[in-house]
Amino acid sequence: MTSPLLRMLAAMAPAAGVLLTPARGGEPLADPRQRLERTAFQTGSPYNPRIDIKSDVAMVYGITGDVAGKVKGWRDAGYIIHLMTGVAWGEYQDYFEGRWDGVSHADEAQTDRNGRPILHHPTVPYVAPSETYGKYLCVGVKKAIDAGAEAVHLEEPEFWVRAGYSGSFQREWRAFYGEDWVPPHTSPDAQYRASKLKYFLYRRALQQVFDFVIDYGRQIGRQVRCYVPTHSMLNYAHWRIVSPEQSLVQLRGCDGYVGQVWTGTARTPNRYRGVLKERTFETAFLEYGSLHNLVRSTGRRMYYLNDPVEDNPDHSWTDYKRNWECTLVASLLWPDVFRYEVTPWPERPFLFKYPVKDIKERRPGEAVERVGISEDYATELLTVFNALNDMRQSRVSWDCGTQGIGVLVSDTMMFQRGEPASGDPHLGSFYGLSLPLVKSGVPVHPVQLENASLREYLKPYRVLLLTYEGMKPPSADLHDRLADWVRGGGVLVVIDDDTDPYLTVREWWNLPPHRYDTPRHHLFERLGLPAAASPGLHRVGRGAVLYASESPAALSRATDGSDRVLALCRQACEANRTPWRTARHLLLRRGPYVVAAGLDETPDGPPARLSGRFVDLFDARLRVLTTVDVSPGARILLLDLDAVRGKRTRVLASAAKVTAERTLPDGIRFHAAGPEGTTAAIRVRLPAPPAQVTVGGVPLPLADVSWDPGSQTALVRFANAPRGVVVRVRVAPSGRSGEHGADGTRT
Repeated sequence: MTSPLLRMLAAMAPAAGVLLTPARGGEPLADPRQRLERTAFQTGSPYNPRIDIKSDVAMVYGITGDVAGKVKGWRDAGYIIHLMTGVAWGEYQDYFEGRWDGVSHADEAQTDRNGRPILHHPTVPYVAPSETYGKYLCVGVKKAIDAGAEAVHLEEPEFWVRAGYSGSFQREWRAFYGEDWVPPHTSPDAQYRASKLKYFLYRRALQQVFDFVIDYGRQIGRQVRCYVPTHSMLNYAHWRIVSPEQSLVQLRGCDGYVGQVWTGTARTPNRYRGVLKERTFETAFLEYGSLHNLVRSTGRRMYYLNDPVEDNPDHSWTDYKRNWECTLVASLLWPDVFRYEVTPWPERPFLFKYPVKDIKERRPGEAVERVGISEDYATELLTVFNALNDMRQSRVSWDCGTQGIGVLVSDTMMFQRGEPASGDPHLGSFYGLSLPLVKSGVPVHPVQLENASLREYLKPYRVLLLTYEGMKPPSADLHDRLADWVRGGGVLVVIDDDTDPYLTVREWWNLPPHRYDTPRHHLFERLGLPAAASPGLHRVGRGAVLYASESPAALSRATDGSDRVLALCRQACEANRTPWRTARHLLLRRGPYVVAAGLDETPDGPPARLSGRFVDLFDARLRVLTTVDVSPGARILLLDLDAVRGKRTRVLASAAKVTAERTLPDGIRFHAAGPEGTTAAIRVRLPAPPAQVTVGGVPLPLADVSWDPGSQTALVRFANAPRGVVVRVRVAPSGRSGEHGADGTRT
């Protein structure tokens, strides 16, 4: 994530932890499933027991300073070690100032049209990467591999759209295009070509490092994996940044991505029914979806990132919590992904202080009161972090609107975001088509156009929406794949008024042997339709094309634009007999977990109601609920007790990492570990009420134990310890049920 940790550390003081009854004893125990690398976090700090959150992987950050010392500290604490470092920026002053190789590389800073370097930090410029810079990164990465890192993450290959004026970029232009550099702001063609070059330069830099890692791994007899942590292409396009994105799966040695979606990206305002505002859940759902479709059918690994705080340190804890729940739920609604970076910087939630009041609530000039994390939010976070280790579930079922609908997207969306024709500032060409569907409970997929040639990539979809407003098809052959899909029974909804200024850029559709005014004309030719086909439904093979000569961005600004998009989607579904359904929620069952979001800005009606026995994983007390309403704006993560498989006596949910779980004739025994200064809340299913609980051999006060007779579960609370404690729960002898009431008192 793009906010440097050092700046945050300098701005905030550590927060005091909250302890309950002290616990003692215990040793760290191995988790046999840790090698799946289900959860991870990144940190630039040496080992600290207060941020020892017990994920599978610690991503040690940076290639400068005491890399070996940080690797050793976290590895000794039981973590699998990865390295993460910035590829577009970092504490690389020795490179820029010439101390690394005796040559100044100052002109490799990304530069705007006024000659100003674009900075990530007052002393850290964004890089216009040369091949020499790639060699510099290889030297740094080698230090981490030698220290024992099992994987390398080169994060955020980012080239700003407003950049492209540095001396190094001008040299690269001449080498790449064989012609003199043209200022990107002077024409759509120059801007588009500049973005294509930026795209290439970071792909080249990453390939340099991946090749080095592969070769060096062979030399030392180790296989070191390579990943690219990256924002979604949607966010990069929205924020006017160019990044290689889809093309990275074609790189040798690229094992996958970390999908960086968090409050900071997802709260970027967009328009729906003409209203511009933050829609964190809906935007996050679409961002995670675009990342999922980046790697679907490629075999690459994907981690989804969530952030319990965010880069901006001036929001309130209430704001952070609400938006984290939005992004967390959105990420869980993509069930093919089961790995997570649970927090980018655990220092932020567990050590830093943030405002009590949100920005919108503070008066001008009012002093900002900052406090550390609450006991309840810390417990909620740890509960969810541990639940994320269990999201590889084979049983999946939806309760939502029509499935099998997608909106086609392309990396070229990032190429059309600069002067002199920068497009809709709120990315209406995409959100004008996608938000109406999400808001209607339709789990629409952003479908990567570049992947259409992959085997059966388009097979899951019955209806696809397409516009070339705001993006362009990168190659002609993709139209053949779309035409094949339509003839096989799909319905392609084309919404485009053919007025995009980037239609004139020098690209395949208007270069010999082609002579098309717009790539839509080429697509229609492949579909057997005339370029001047009239708006409406046109049958093609067993499928159809539904054409509307409208601007998606204009639809996003219109109060009835959403209704018009939905009407087209309903007509498309009718054309291939796909049942059309809308809902006021998105709800997914992943094994025993229930993930749900109630949708606002939708027609009135009663919310969906869940009935049964559920543990609320967003509740620090892990309360058991029998009814849950999926009301507008609700963000829900539940454990359905009636869907939990396996033995009757077991740990169900925990704000500590539980290992060595063993059922005994009179109860259960397990090892629990968590970060210093936090509370372990653990709900356990038992055959009878607990008669005694010991933590590290010490009896736990009855006030920290409660019994819920309806669910036959007990809640145990005690202070977490990084090295862990042995917890022993003994149940009441037969015939002595009701030893403890629900409030933890004797009955």
